Amino acid sequence: MSQPTNAPGADTFAESWLALREPADARARSRELAALTGSALTGSALTGSAPFVVHDLGCGTGSMSRWLAPHLPGPQHWVLHDRDPGLLARAASTVPRAASTVPRGVDDVPVTVETRRDDVTALTAADLSGASLVTASALLDLLTDDEVRNLATACATAGSPALFTLSVTGHVELTPADPLDAAVEAAFNGHQRRTVAGRRLLGPDAVDAAAQAFTRLGVPIEIRESPWLLGADTPALTAEWIRGWAGAATEYAATEPGPSPDTRAYLARRLAEVADGTLRVAVGHADLFAAVHG
Repeated sequence: MSQPTNAPGADTFAESWLALREPADARARSRELAALTGSALTGSALTGSAPFVVHDLGCGTGSMSRWLAPHLPGPQHWVLHDRDPGLLARAASTVPRAASTVPRGVDDVPVTVETRRDDVTALTAADLSGASLVTASALLDLLTDDEVRNLATACATAGSPALFTLSVTGHVELTPADPLDAAVEAAFNGHQRRTVAGRRLLGPDAVDAAAQAFTRLGVPIEIRESPWLLGADTPALTAEWIRGWAGAATEYAATEPGPSPDTRAYLARRLAEVADGTLRVAVGHADLFAAVHG
């Protein structure tokens, strides 16, 4: 997940962060994998009859549906999963009720929505029964290895292909470079892999874990890089991201033996570069498509 604090404390902050990042998410996601997803659904038995049923896990405010619906080839029914009732209500009210589809060039394809307040870490094949597609954005890195394996098994058992976008890869490239970049990156990645309530999060290892889980089940996968590209045209997002990135690194470094990087001075330098428009950042993410056949 590209929000360095992972779980904002207040719903209002969560919504403001999700709104801030949505344009960057839309630019970063792999259109190649979206087209591959649309092609997979086009070849399914449901084409031309019933709507495609898309389960969106950890839907947030619904940005994935707003981005992906135009890439799918026909009428759609989106099942939005989240444990936050406020985000579910927001998503349900903002998902477009019609889409102009890219694959077929059809305007006003109907889109319907339902919401489910649940824990996406515990979904089973029964919960995904009837799904034409399972999707999620910025979710896998918040799961454990066991949870990712269980999710892959649930998709495979339900016969549903899956598109998981914007999982962090752990690599960040900042221009101009700073001597502390590597230390802050390492500390942030340690924070991403932290243990929360007995759950060791995968963080940057999530894409590899998901790839292995689907491969063990005999499911073909495709992976594409989907980096955020931040700079002078995204000052608010870049500043918020760098604050969270450095803050998470500071939090993690304080728990480790040895000297900690001086992230306070580092953050001040980087925010000054954001203010004068000279900082450019490539935040590594990857998208994964699992070609489950029903």
